[in-house]
Amino acid sequence: MRGMTNRISAPVSLYPLRQARLTPLIDKAVHMFRKAGLGVEPGRMSTVILGDQEAVFAAVQEVFRTAAAQGDVVMQVSFSNACPTPTAAVNPEAPQ
Repeated sequence: MRGMTNRISAPVSLYPLRQARLTPLIDKAVHMFRKAGLGVEPGRMSTVILGDQEAVFAAVQEVFRTAAAQGDVVMQVSFSNACPTPTAAVNPEAPQ
């Protein structure tokens, strides 16, 4: 059945508020996503993470908790099991 997959992707945007330096917290989030075993594609405004649904949700929660412990933060995330992975975008015949 279409859409029945445990693999998902999610663009994540993290906005530390009222902090002198933004980059350290964002770099830490990217490191945490990689440490969780997720595919990570950093971009200018968001980072796309890819992986098993449970691992993605757990990593997003852990990153938010870590960021919130440093101060005020906004995190935007969109979860999808329908968006292609980068491999599928390049080669539509590749398994997802």
